[in-house]
Amino acid sequence: MFNEEKRGAGRTGPASPSMSSSWGPRVSRRNWLLDAGAGFGWMACSAMLRAGGVDFAPRAKRVLQVFCVGGMSHLDTFDYKPELARRNGKPFDMPTFFGQGGNLLGNVFEFKQRGRSGLWVSDLLPQLAQHADKLTVIRTMVSKSANHMPAVACMNTGFVLSGFPSMGAWVVYALGSERDNLPSFVVLPDQRAHPWGGTLQWSNGFLPAATQGTMFRGSAIPVPDLTHSEGLKPEARRAALSWLERFNRRYAEENPGDSALEARLRSYELAASMQLSVPGVADLNGETEATRRLYGLEEKETEPFGRQCLLARRLIEKGVRFVQVYHGGSSVDWDAHGSIIANHTKRASEYDKPVAGLLADLEARGLLKDTLVMGVTEFGRTPVSQGTGKTAGRDHHPDCFACWLAGAGVKPGFAYGVSDDFGQKPADSPVSVHDFHATALHLLGLDHEKLNYYHNGVRRRLTDVHGHVIRGYLD
Repeated sequence: MFNEEKRGAGRTGPASPSMSSSWGPRVSRRNWLLDAGAGFGWMACSAMLRAGGVDFAPRAKRVLQVFCVGGMSHLDTFDYKPELARRNGKPFDMPTFFGQGGNLLGNVFEFKQRGRSGLWVSDLLPQLAQHADKLTVIRTMVSKSANHMPAVACMNTGFVLSGFPSMGAWVVYALGSERDNLPSFVVLPDQRAHPWGGTLQWSNGFLPAATQGTMFRGSAIPVPDLTHSEGLKPEARRAALSWLERFNRRYAEENPGDSALEARLRSYELAASMQLSVPGVADLNGETEATRRLYGLEEKETEPFGRQCLLARRLIEKGVRFVQVYHGGSSVDWDAHGSIIANHTKRASEYDKPVAGLLADLEARGLLKDTLVMGVTEFGRTPVSQGTGKTAGRDHHPDCFACWLAGAGVKPGFAYGVSDDFGQKPADSPVSVHDFHATALHLLGLDHEKLNYYHNGVRRRLTDVHGHVIRGYLD
């Protein structure tokens, strides 16, 4: 059971009687670990005891999340609506985010049944459609907000307000790290723009600072500050770091339970290891030409996102627990208010081949069987149009949208839930973001009700006080 009593998390009150206010090393090992319980002391213990950290046998060991920022249209990707097509152009009264609802707009792209499963996928995503028999499509997702920033936050944290821990932070808090030379939670944002909310979207919130996501860039130097200055002698660098460590440790003795300080101490140790490990992980030159083509690295349009997807696979392969890849950001996104055809065609041309290549590569390397891959977006698009003709777009729509899953523990080639005739609302089996998170944690061997952290008088959870495991799409 993972709760704060077992973790020692959320401890408050004065320092232990054995703590000394002097600068001398007078802290017992036991009290040091107790007072570091909300920081990297816990992380170290978690790494050693992670086999006992789960509530039941996990199906997945790690998570790789691909986030399409802006609101990918379910009606033009995974949710085929013949009735909507038949009534294209007819008046339909429904509230919209910008209050500019028009007539019904049918599925803009042609749909086909794919693979042996017959899963419906549109021609917008022809490469991903080839992997239909690997996909679980949830067609009845429901979010809490029609505004980008809170909706992105909801998908990441379960809350529409900023400041709560992201799912990646919760997973790392529960399961710890498999490696001591790489971060446990890595974020690969779109190089053109961050999502709404920026780095808050992969924050640790009130969890120990060590659980926050580490951002890698898509350049040859993914962590720029990791390199040391030219001309710095190794012995001088070692002496400086040794002095800094002694100074910080002494300060920590007088300020027990400070997770931010613990994270800073560990960050220096991790950074030293990462100076050796990260360049090798980020160097894609050793990949075969076939692999590079698989991800679209030889094509201008797909190269940036393809590079991110390939790096995500390499990180997963090296034991990183949670990797999040963003496609799009606050200024370059799937937000198709103007023309659904122009916007989604452009975004899909960047996204389709790399993510299809990622699934193929994970399967070929035997990683898909114990990796949960999540294809998410913050909300869908309305069945009514904004504008007319080729410039017709769709407004924000949190009441019904689609996400997909692949890999460990989910039914392949399967569509869960049915939306109404227009894709406006779930006709059956709605899946809230809390349900979505609860089910993902379940696949990792974690009971979402037991994974909690005592903060400001409240036992906080990723799923708040909601959420149910949706067994209908579990294999």
